[in-house]
Amino acid sequence: MISSKEFMANENKCVTLLGMSGVGKTHLAKLIGKEGDWFHFSGDYRIGAAHLKEEIISNISNKMKTNNWLKNLLDSKSISINSQVTFDNLKPISTFLGKVGNPEEGGLAFDEFVRRQHLFLEAETKTMYEVPEFIKSSRAKGFRHFINDAGGSLCELGDSKLLQLLSEKTLIVYIKTNKENERVLIERAKVSPKPMYYNPVFFENSLKAYLAENNFDYAAQINPDAFVSWVFPKLIKDRLVKYAELATKYGCTIESDELHTCKSPSDVLNLISSALQ
Repeated sequence: MISSKEFMANENKCVTLLGMSGVGKTHLAKLIGKEGDWFHFSGDYRIGAAHLKEEIISNISNKMKTNNWLKNLLDSKSISINSQVTFDNLKPISTFLGKVGNPEEGGLAFDEFVRRQHLFLEAETKTMYEVPEFIKSSRAKGFRHFINDAGGSLCELGDSKLLQLLSEKTLIVYIKTNKENERVLIERAKVSPKPMYYNPVFFENSLKAYLAENNFDYAAQINPDAFVSWVFPKLIKDRLVKYAELATKYGCTIESDELHTCKSPSDVLNLISSALQ
């Protein structure tokens, strides 16, 4: 493990951010990037703009073809489709992931949902294995430092070789939520349930429990939003344990409330440095 002194003295800092979606990873990356010599690598952006781009466009196309007028335009190549993924707009990815449940309520059939979950897992794994390559290319572009703004599901990949690689090439920094953060995230999920990636074992166990609790026989009976709202608090609890284990083994931990008091790149670096002491 790198020491606090070594981290601060390093002229080519590389950091991987770990934590729940919405906890402040992108906020930290943008704040630290104000110095201008940090390359901001967004894992979710790379997934949507590269590895899942064709699947996302295909999904949009299939939806549009349910309208005969649009289908004729698409089939005649009178119009084309593109996916506008940005660092701040990841909706094309979440729309593709979808939610399991009743198709009449916007849900995906069980097999299709699982297929998309697997595609996302493959895409995120590929993206994280690309980090060393992007570190190298960012240096060639003149950036001194590199920050890997990883997705909230990094802890779910189950690839010890990958985690070892990331820990060798970057300092893994876990942004730990407090109880208020967790409450806000849970309330947000209830108001606006969003698609997400689930560890397969966690998903299988949660789905079985939800079906039993509601006396359902199969996934197509589920209201998609209701399931996401129900499962999200359990997902947070499950992931927090995994985050803490990864931070202990591979990196360090900073508190989210301390992060949000940072006003400058130097504040962020000092916060990380303190966590290494």
